[in-house]
Parts: sequence; structure tokens; C-alpha cells
Amino acid sequence: MDMKPATLLAACLAAATLVRAEIQPPLPLWPDGAPGALGKQDKDIPTLTPYLPDPTVAMGAAIVICPGGGYGGLAAHEGDDYALWLNQHGIAGFVLKYRLGPAGYRHPIMLGDAARAVRLVRAQAANWKVDPKRVGIMGSSAGGHLASTLLTHFDAGKPDASDPVERESSRPDLGILCYAVITLGRYTHEGSKENLLGKNPPAELVQLLSNELQVTPQTPPCFVWHTWEDTAVPVENSLQFAGALRAAKVPFDLHIYQQGQHGIGLADKPPFAHPHPWAGDCLFWLKAQGFVTK
Repeated sequence: MDMKPATLLAACLAAATLVRAEIQPPLPLWPDGAPGALGKQDKDIPTLTPYLPDPTVAMGAAIVICPGGGYGGLAAHEGDDYALWLNQHGIAGFVLKYRLGPAGYRHPIMLGDAARAVRLVRAQAANWKVDPKRVGIMGSSAGGHLASTLLTHFDAGKPDASDPVERESSRPDLGILCYAVITLGRYTHEGSKENLLGKNPPAELVQLLSNELQVTPQTPPCFVWHTWEDTAVPVENSLQFAGALRAAKVPFDLHIYQQGQHGIGLADKPPFAHPHPWAGDCLFWLKAQGFVTK
């Protein structure tokens, strides 16, 4: 079927923008080895891969991306594709490869990897031409749990640290949570919970990482979306988190779509001519946050 001229032009422009995006090699979060590493294999080395937008469309904002995968793997379409989509709209994307349960890692290793990623983006902001005061985090499914954990368990950094990266705050300036695992209670995803905490974790640790219970007025603004049809991670995860944000008077956007299976991502591939409606809603929200300015 023939495309309308305007649609064809938009698709061509989007593809051109994606082509000009600069994908840099993965950077180890800790050049001399990660704290708590169990070895020196690829699975023991958390990394951050920068996806930098064409300078002609760059907005100066950055988002660290935590792919989903049940804390047992990392889904590329919830990492690389998100980064390319963000690039299309002038935002730098940084895909985090965090350590996983099957490799022998448990909390707080994953949280430490996410916190280090945000600090690293701020420490290298000048090199990547991003604003250190506009650094967000996003995640899907278990990656959304990791993102929501950092959104509720950040710190201001250590001003006297010998490592300049550790002097930076790990508090994201905003969060985007895509069909996220939030709770480790009744509505949790059991596989993610076990990979994160192991079997039979103590009740106090389950409560600490049930992030709907950890929201405070200092939690950053959030865009939260889910689908009613999701049978893997119940929609209550997002509803409860939004309720906690509301109670703490933290600004948020909440979108519940009827249709869409778990793990849907953008429901499209580059150049993202027809992504899931959440993408457009999220861009509208990002404009309100000053992350997209055109």
C-alpha cells in the first residue's frame, strides 16, 4: 500500500535521524573492576552504552535505560530500541547492562549498578554534551523495578570521594516506568523477585524493595504506564505506585491501556513510524518536564 507523501517524508526524516545517531562502545561502569564482582567475565562487568543524538536535534537531556528480563536477562528491544527512539527526539540514551541473578548477583548489586550509571552520566556530561540537571532513568518490567528502586533509594553522592564519579548524586531527575515490577508483595513477578533476592528473603528486605512503600516527597516526577491485558506483571504494580506518588504529592502521569501484552516495548522498529500510543504520551510529558524543548 502506498504511503501518503507526508507520512513518507516523516518516515524518511526519522530514518535519517536514526542513521546520524552516534552509538559509542560500551563503557565499564568501573574501569578497574566493579565492586562485588564474582569474576572477570562479561557477565561480571556492568557497562553503559551511549546513544547520542544528531547534534542538530540534540536537546541536552539524557536518560539511563534499564532493559527488562526478570533480573535474569536483558531484552534488547527495551534497551537499544528505546535509546534510538529517544535519539530521534533529541534525547541521549544510555543503555545499562547491569548484573543479573543467574550470574550469582543479588541486591544491592543491581541498585549499585544503576546508581553508578546515573553518576557516570553526570560526571561525563560535558563530554556527552548533556545537562547534568536533566538526567532521567527508565525501565521496563524488572528493569522498571530497578529504575523505581533508584527513584526511591538514591543518595546525594560523596563530596570527598577520591573517585570523581562517586561525588555525583544518583537521584534521577525523572523516571519512566514501563509495565514495571514495583512491588515484591502480593502482585509481584515471582521470577524477578527470586533473581533479585534469592529464595525466602527476609520480610524486611521484601518491604524495603517494594517500592510503592518507599515513595517520599523527594521521589522524582514519573511517567507510569501499563496495560490491562498484562498477565505477567499485574497492572496493580503501576496503580499502587501512582497512588503512592499521589499521597506524597509527587507529580506523575499515569496511563493504563486496555490492549498490549507484557514486554511490548514500543511495538515498532526503527524508524518508529507507528509506535505504541504510550510513546506519544510520554513525549508530551517529557516536553512538560523540559527534556524535549521543540
